[in-house]
Amino acid sequence: MSFQVLASLVVAAIGLYVVLGRSKATGYAPLPPGPKGWPVIGNLLDEPTDGKPWETYREWGREHNSDVLYMNILGQPIIILNSWDAVNDLIEKRSNLYSSRPLRTMVYELMGWGKMFPFMPYGDRWRAQRKMFTREFTPTAVLRYHPQQITTTNTLLNRLVESPDEWHEHLKLQAGQVIMSIAYGFEVKTGKDMFYDVISLALAGLQIAALPGAYLVDVMPILKYVPSWFPGTGWQRQAAKWGHATEQMIELPYKKALDRIAAGTAMPSYISYAHEALDPNEDNADNELMIKQTAASMYSAGSDTVIALVLCFVLAMIKYPEVQKKAQAELDAVIGANMLPEFAHEDSLPYCGALVKELYRWRPASNLAIPRETDQEDVYKGFRIPAGSVILPNGWAILHNEEVYPDPMEFKPERFIKDGKLNLEMGDPTEVGAFGYGRRVCPGQFMGMNSVWLTVVSILASMNITRAVDAHGNEIEPSGKQHGAIVHALLPFKCSFKPRSTEVVNVIRARA
Repeated sequence: MSFQVLASLVVAAIGLYVVLGRSKATGYAPLPPGPKGWPVIGNLLDEPTDGKPWETYREWGREHNSDVLYMNILGQPIIILNSWDAVNDLIEKRSNLYSSRPLRTMVYELMGWGKMFPFMPYGDRWRAQRKMFTREFTPTAVLRYHPQQITTTNTLLNRLVESPDEWHEHLKLQAGQVIMSIAYGFEVKTGKDMFYDVISLALAGLQIAALPGAYLVDVMPILKYVPSWFPGTGWQRQAAKWGHATEQMIELPYKKALDRIAAGTAMPSYISYAHEALDPNEDNADNELMIKQTAASMYSAGSDTVIALVLCFVLAMIKYPEVQKKAQAELDAVIGANMLPEFAHEDSLPYCGALVKELYRWRPASNLAIPRETDQEDVYKGFRIPAGSVILPNGWAILHNEEVYPDPMEFKPERFIKDGKLNLEMGDPTEVGAFGYGRRVCPGQFMGMNSVWLTVVSILASMNITRAVDAHGNEIEPSGKQHGAIVHALLPFKCSFKPRSTEVVNVIRARA
């Protein structure tokens, strides 16, 4: 027998062993159902273009009678999870397989977002950054940030009194203020104080570049080596512009915070607490780099989420005035008319608590969770999940499952009330979709929930929110349209903020 024949037999035997082994592991399991694609491009033409892919994915699931769906776009397998059971079984219970991120060249590499742990692939660096961050934002640790949240909320109320027509800008500024004060320990009075232009540019770039299929370089990473002067590479210059903004977002607030700490003028903050936790006998260069990068992730992950939820609250109060009146009646009964609520009142305000929970369910800040990736083949419910698949949890479908939440398109805080108390037996939205899943669940969720709760109940206690009217006295109906790739915030709309009484205005001004 010749060497070539022997070698061929050995290779064939090895190949047969691998195939049989794989067959045993997967049983040649079929792929999950999904829309039938085309050669080469797969389901590229099936991708929803109406700005609401989460609704389309749910309809596909109903058509195929499956909560797990398969797509393939230009060779990239994508698995869509439309139910809490599927998310819980895979991302929660098999988190060792489903905790990484797909590497998007444009966002993670060219724009610099891969330096921050919410966007990092799973690994040692991700674990180190997340551990550092989580330590400072446990349910107990976030209590020390209450003063900043109270101060910024009082400032917001005063601005709503003074210039109610600018309410949208006031809400955006307040969301940034509370993040900046907690992350970096300095007071923010205007957008300029928090490097608003730089941060807005970085976040705007992220929302654009994170859209599926936005840039060909994500499909063909080799394109990143094409010179920026080459025709058709305007995206290279755009990436450089956004990348510079991301770098400044990381560097500038951190430098200002260190200057304030050195001068003794900084408020207690994540930066100051994290530095205090360092061992002075060690080389902390890498730890200090991680502090800087994790602090930057707070603004990128926190401010847009908070503003999206508060905008959702404003829309809900316009569309459901009876809910607003019921919440205000509870506030008046518990804390007294013309008074402002405090964190200590939370447990005594079950209807307000249910209202906030319904905000997270009705219009979640992120309808689709940031994608995951698995580097190992898996089998679930008899379906094969290929290695290298992008995993896309459909949080909107989970939070709008009519079997769990009847009349899911309606805003009904009562669904979370039983016998006059807050009841979350049907599924707490903050645990099944609002803050992500598994090892990637948002570690800043407790701080975020505190900010949203205080902002919402403070506005309810002091303001009446109604539809705006045009020059002819006709009410203006908000469109309710959302925008964004990662965080889905409402487009600006007109409405009316009016103080509930002269007395509450005096209280607001006294606190501002």
